Amino acid sequence: MGLFTIGRSFSDRRRFFLFFMAAPAVLYVLAIGVWPLAQGVWYSFFNYNLLRPARTKFIGLGNYIEIFSDRSALQAIVNTFEFTIASVSLQLILGFGLALLLWRDSRFNRVALAFLLVPATITPLVVGLIFKALLGADYGLVGYFLAQAGIGPRTGFLTDAGTALWVLILIDCWEWTPLMALILLAGLKSLPNDVLEAGRTDGATALQRFTLLILPLMLPSIFLALMLRMMDAFRVFDSVFVTTGGGPNDATNTLMVLAVKEGLQFFNVGYASAIGNITLLFIAIMAAVLLLVVRRADVRINGK
Repeated sequence: MGLFTIGRSFSDRRRFFLFFMAAPAVLYVLAIGVWPLAQGVWYSFFNYNLLRPARTKFIGLGNYIEIFSDRSALQAIVNTFEFTIASVSLQLILGFGLALLLWRDSRFNRVALAFLLVPATITPLVVGLIFKALLGADYGLVGYFLAQAGIGPRTGFLTDAGTALWVLILIDCWEWTPLMALILLAGLKSLPNDVLEAGRTDGATALQRFTLLILPLMLPSIFLALMLRMMDAFRVFDSVFVTTGGGPNDATNTLMVLAVKEGLQFFNVGYASAIGNITLLFIAIMAAVLLLVVRRADVRINGK
């Protein structure tokens, strides 16, 4: 770096220093993130199968057209949106309730918060295996007795097309509601006490303080929690793959499960790349819509 800084001013040397300090991180992002993404976009325009690499040919938007004309792919899109909207909504409601319960700083709340975060520390793969073992109608610690009592499908909740997706939603809520609660609890802890005390002094009820003071001030934290969980839930794979594998009859098939099947089971790299790009596009659209909704709510409530 010395050859580039000889005879230069301090500000120029400082810029060179910062550039060389940031260069490894930028190169890492380009190599690990940008380059694979660019490859995925490029492959999506080709009929590219690893079993027949010599027959690769350019088909333009053919893979994307096939996604929106294939019944399994359309079902995967619907399942992914249903899973994301239902699970994130439930996690927001339950997480906010838990955050309010844990808001007061006490020894019991600190201990309860520590135990509450245990599910979020377990990998989704292990969580899926645990619930698959618990809910199995033949041998599951819970599923067997439920089946014997005539509660739910005789074959088990994860093997019935009518209940499997909703069970997966509840499993996701069990694992990630504590994270939602932790984010919202951090937002509650940062609220200005003088504003809350002023509302209490003015005679506002608990419901009025929540709707008129707490909720408007919590919009940034709510937006952060929803954004993080929305992006993660829309890419759900591990728990679905190890519990149902996308079945029965594509009832729990999601976009990421479909992409992995097409890419690693059938080796349709071009089609799998198109599914991945569609997934990223949907996430971007949902993020933009969420940002617009929260921004409008902030303007309506806070007037700025």
